[in-house]
Amino acid sequence: MYRDDFDHNGFAERGADDVYSKPVRAGKRTYFFDVKSTRGANDFYLTITESKRRTNPDGTFTYDKHKIFLYKEDFEKFREGLEEVVDYIKNNCFGGEIPQRPESSQSDVNFEDL
Repeated sequence: MYRDDFDHNGFAERGADDVYSKPVRAGKRTYFFDVKSTRGANDFYLTITESKRRTNPDGTFTYDKHKIFLYKEDFEKFREGLEEVVDYIKNNCFGGEIPQRPESSQSDVNFEDL
């Protein structure tokens, strides 16, 4: 998770809790799939965050982050839509196969760098 994403006071007030997180490094971007519980821990939802590291003119780094929230009643429609679009791209844009990036030699995500 991102250190600056947590306002610990606001986090406690919302009652949300992190249940599970899966980071996926993809080139210059990292995607975070985070399962969170709602207030009272009686329901769950998914946040998908894209993080991309940017270099500032002074040499420091910042991260552009974009987040979507996906609720359980939308999981199936989201999955269907994603599969349809990926299939379309595979079949109509790349001759049946999406080009793969070479595997990075660095498989672990260093959360301090994020």
